[in-house]
Order: sequence, then structure tokens, then C-alpha cells
Amino acid sequence: MKVLIDSNVLISAALNPNGTPFKAFVKAVTAPNQGAICEQNIDEMRRIFNRKFPEKIPALESFLAIALLTLEMIPVPIEEAQSEALIRDVDDRPLLRAALAADVDAIITGDKDFLSANIGQPKILTCTQFLSEF
Repeated sequence: MKVLIDSNVLISAALNPNGTPFKAFVKAVTAPNQGAICEQNIDEMRRIFNRKFPEKIPALESFLAIALLTLEMIPVPIEEAQSEALIRDVDDRPLLRAALAADVDAIITGDKDFLSANIGQPKILTCTQFLSEF
């Protein structure tokens, strides 16, 4: 299963290696699964760490150094997809666009906009759903 991991999951995984998001991250990057992110994920993570967790930036960079060895970096197409309108937060739409273009099977997220959107494909899953169902 090809899985795009949202920034909020990656941030939680970087901050707590014992938590559910970290476990979901590990499962997503372990065969037969294939984890993926897009450039927007990395930019968003760095912005949030700079604003909220400046003292933990070294932990983020260590996490990214390891994570980027196992994750596929997928591009964000410029052209908008029809289903993007289902996502209320315009900042989240590039992630959906990347997921659709890369034909991922699921997006793992804690984002309420994604979770409440009526998107059939890719599946939108919480970390707990991903761990228990797949």
C-alpha cells in the first residue's frame, strides 16, 4: 500500500518516538507498504518547529535525515484536481493533489478537514485506523 503521510503525523512522530503517529510512520515505511511525502510536508514541518518548538529543531532534523532515506518524495502538480474543493483548508489542497497524482492508496492524517472530507480515493485514515485496519 502506498501511503502519503501528512505533516501533523510526521511532527508527532518526530516529537514522540513512543506514540501512535510514530508507530504509523514505521508501518507506512515498512514493506509491503511504501511511505511518501511531498515537499510541502517538509516546509510545513520546518515552519511549525521554528514557530512552536525552536528548541527541538535538532530533533526534527535528525528525524528527517532518517525518514528521508525511507520515504518517496512525490511532486505536487500545479494543476488543481476536481476533488480539491472537498478540502476546506486551501493549504491542505496541494497534499491531496500530490496524493492523487502519485496514485497513493491512503493518506494518514490527524487533520479534521481531511478526515471529514468525503473523498473515496485515496482513503483518508487516522494513525489508529491505519495501524488496526491495514
